Amino acid sequence: MTGSLLLALTLFQAPGSPPPDTAAGAARQPSYPWAVGETLTYSAKLGMLSLGSGTLQVAGVDTVRGVETFRFRFRLQGKTIVYSLDDVLESYVGTQDLISRRFVQDFVENGKPIKRHYEIFPDSGYYREQGKPGTQPAPADPLDDAAFFYFVRVTDLQVGKTYTYNRYFRKEKNPVTIEVKKREKMELPDGREVQCLVLHPVIDTKGMFSKRSDTQIWLTDDQRRLPVQIRSKFPFGTITLRMKEMVLAPAAGATGR
Repeated sequence: MTGSLLLALTLFQAPGSPPPDTAAGAARQPSYPWAVGETLTYSAKLGMLSLGSGTLQVAGVDTVRGVETFRFRFRLQGKTIVYSLDDVLESYVGTQDLISRRFVQDFVENGKPIKRHYEIFPDSGYYREQGKPGTQPAPADPLDDAAFFYFVRVTDLQVGKTYTYNRYFRKEKNPVTIEVKKREKMELPDGREVQCLVLHPVIDTKGMFSKRSDTQIWLTDDQRRLPVQIRSKFPFGTITLRMKEMVLAPAAGATGR
């Protein structure tokens, strides 16, 4: 159901080649509207029924094949009379270039576990799925499902425009399109009303970002670009994730570290 519960980021520069600090001659850390420790918590509803909860988190900084990476983590837990799920997505994205290098899906739906582990090699132009032979083509600047959520937070988006990207790590599933439909006011967990951009993303995969799912994301139209609400249609009903709590790390908007 949630093979694609996420979306994010833009390419700043080549991996391993940070821009020189002209004043000090030292490498600079790019500035992001998030930092390690940022945790966004959502209520999940199936139609009008309470389904469970979700979290979107900048869980830490790790290293993948010698490259420093953010570890983005999304978890959705829910249960109804006829359906249960505990789905986790983890994305490992370079702190300097915001390019995906590892993507893990760990799902348990109706008691059935499904796990997929992808190693992504942007320099070599391929990815490998654990447990399957051979390699598959990937673009030079790949992004996975979870990484796209952070991609849109650092991308210039204008109402009325549709953007096309050939950056999904499974090259045969490109392009990804993002339509910026309108602005709409939404309430944050602290009670403040803010203007949001309403996005309609589409990836040629099954699940939340397929054309049939008609997913919409409400993203604050400010410097933080927080995803306030996510709504998606499935054959069994409409799932809405609405932010109910936000923990923003103190360094957010500075180094992202």
